[in-house]
Amino acid sequence: MGYSALDQSLVGVKGIGIQKARQFEEMGIHTVRDLLFYFPYRYVDYQVKDLATTNHGEKITVEGTIYGQPVSKRLPKKRSLVSVKVVVDHFMVTAIWFNRAYLKNQLQSGRPILLTGKWDKYRLQITVSEHEFLDTSKTTKKGHLVPVYSLPSDLGLTQSGFRKIIDQAIRQYYYALEDYLPQEVIDKYKLYTLKESIRAIHFPNDRLDGKMARRRLVYDELLLYQMRIQLLKKLNRQNWPGIKRKIEFDKVKAFIRSLPFSLTDAQLRVIGEILGDMEQSYAMNRLLQGDVGSGKTVVAAVALYANFLSGYQGALMVPTEILAEQHAASLKNLFANTTIQVELLTGSLTEKNREAVIGRLQMGLTDVVVGTHALIQEDVYFKQLGLVITDEQHRFGVEQRAILRRKSDHLSPDVLYMTATPIPRTLAITAYGDMDVSIIDQYPAGRKKVETHWVRPKQFEKVLAFIDKHVRKGRQAYVIAPLIEESDKLDVQNAIDIYQQLGDFFPNFKIGLMHGRLKPKEKDEVMSQFIKNEVQILVSTTVVEVGVNVPNATIMVIYDADRFGLAQLHQLRGRVGRGEHQSYCILVADPKSETGKERMRIMEQTNNGFEISRRDLELRGPGDFFGVKQSGLPEFKLADLMQDYRTLEVAKKDAEFLIHGEVFWHDLKWEKLRIELERVGGLFEQVLEG
Repeated sequence: MGYSALDQSLVGVKGIGIQKARQFEEMGIHTVRDLLFYFPYRYVDYQVKDLATTNHGEKITVEGTIYGQPVSKRLPKKRSLVSVKVVVDHFMVTAIWFNRAYLKNQLQSGRPILLTGKWDKYRLQITVSEHEFLDTSKTTKKGHLVPVYSLPSDLGLTQSGFRKIIDQAIRQYYYALEDYLPQEVIDKYKLYTLKESIRAIHFPNDRLDGKMARRRLVYDELLLYQMRIQLLKKLNRQNWPGIKRKIEFDKVKAFIRSLPFSLTDAQLRVIGEILGDMEQSYAMNRLLQGDVGSGKTVVAAVALYANFLSGYQGALMVPTEILAEQHAASLKNLFANTTIQVELLTGSLTEKNREAVIGRLQMGLTDVVVGTHALIQEDVYFKQLGLVITDEQHRFGVEQRAILRRKSDHLSPDVLYMTATPIPRTLAITAYGDMDVSIIDQYPAGRKKVETHWVRPKQFEKVLAFIDKHVRKGRQAYVIAPLIEESDKLDVQNAIDIYQQLGDFFPNFKIGLMHGRLKPKEKDEVMSQFIKNEVQILVSTTVVEVGVNVPNATIMVIYDADRFGLAQLHQLRGRVGRGEHQSYCILVADPKSETGKERMRIMEQTNNGFEISRRDLELRGPGDFFGVKQSGLPEFKLADLMQDYRTLEVAKKDAEFLIHGEVFWHDLKWEKLRIELERVGGLFEQVLEG
């Protein structure tokens, strides 16, 4: 990799000595490059505005001439006020300063002045935060967008001092900012050069200049990120030679026709994408997203059937035993008219039964096995594993999924990850960029929407009467206890309190209790009783499992619903509405913040998980949406996944074209981009060796 002047130490910049360089290192700035790419997080706008078009309360900068004499006043608590009339355009405005009594002698009539502050259009008054006399020889801020940087308070760095250093670094190293994008790409997208971008991101001439700089740097950031993701994908394909199989499409179509219901267009499209992958010579690595109730299980069944026809075994891994039991029963039902042998492998099997199941798997007598993480234990072997499906994939660690993938002897099995957590496309591209993404964005016909109502806590008696009416008709209800941040113990206590209150209120109904401190076996026991309607009302903390199917449960009550994120509320609502009866979700909340109220309104307005996740992302931002720590989401310097989604789409397309094509790897015009990609952490040698 070529060495650049940008990679040298900071002491090469005039004005930075060894001590200052150490201060910068504490901020993660080690080289000239780090310094130039340490971007402002906002700008103070000193562009002079027209008062006639300025809104009340807006922060503005205006230029005017002092008229008459200043007036000073003493205020309570040793405070003071100085005011003076200023002629701005054809307005006579009052400029006021607090606690700047010393200014009185400087505010002389006829003096030109630049004022920055808050505009009160009703009083024709500016409360001044900054000012500048324009009859001095000093350089003026007038007309500029001045950068503001994130500087630690304990290092004693000032904004003006830091700006001077950035300015000096740009002057000294401007020549070294060589473009790694070929000219044809810059021309195609009408981009700034790298030199122009670095100059204008720090010191824009105007808003358009700054916008163009940001546009170029965001594209670079997203392109390089996507190229690394695509490199990883290329490596995975090289390292995981897959099973190249012939799909018997006629038999698969006949199986689909034999189902007791019609598949939606979205299900058929996704099945086509999955079967297309299964025919390739590399192993499938696909994420299947589908909202609650969109029919992912049937898609999984079709893939498992196609895999069986080509002579291979399939495995479906799910997070809990109850879910495993439900999926196994569901698949046996769907495969009733075929010769497919479906088995269940969970931790609660007796040793004798477990050994029998493992033996049949190893001999190839079992075609499809459904199980929990019991599937990845060392003594579990397959005869010919061809397809691995994991449900609610975020519940399993990367390593757990990889172990199952390695259960195949020599060729990697195809892998399909399923999730009922709708993720906006921009986040899916970013967080799961090394996977292909399929989306079921359509509901089966005739599925009743869950009616959602937001009620205040004082209306709770009506909610209890509503539960009573429906449970008497033979239905069942979930009641989710309030969520208390950071306190599992208090969450459990909340659930116990509600359990006791409901027990007093409904003496004739059986009430169950589920929370995070129960052992897995105890949770399964409670859930099993609820599935069999031995328990009519289930009080639970949020541990109530995703995916568990209780068609008779038609009411979901969520206490303090404003404490939950939108995605979580939508997941909880998805526990009901799975049978023939109309279902209801009741949000009990008294939100104080506007965001809390907006969440409740969104839940009432839409049942579409993708729309909800998009709105959730707008309200919370990507980090909070995923929980940055476990998300694998990168921390971008400039790019914003909501604002820059179009650029992300373009960058992904460009990255795919470059990495998976031949030209990028050999053509001289791409050499500088290859070097830059390697510098930011590209997996180069491994790809080239492959």
